[in-house]
Amino acid sequence: MRRPKGGLNDPRRAAIAWAHYRRMMRWMTLAALLAVAGALVYLGWDHGTLTLAMVVATVGGVGGAVLLAAALMLLAFMSSGTGHDDEADGRP
Repeated sequence: MRRPKGGLNDPRRAAIAWAHYRRMMRWMTLAALLAVAGALVYLGWDHGTLTLAMVVATVGGVGGAVLLAAALMLLAFMSSGTGHDDEADGRP
């Protein structure tokens, strides 16, 4: 018994959903860069000269947290918006 194509099983809908995901991730990358820049400016203003370790830790911590949160939230919205959650439920 074959399942009907819908949600992310439909190649056309999946392509549209993934294109939207990539477009939103580009915007969130810009937001992460702005957050990192803001954090570095604040730390430089508050603590003076920043060491390389502090800069790397700030970029990794702030940038990584923003990008990870954005990726997971966008995946959840994409899964729900395409009907993939309903298919995984198994109920008609």
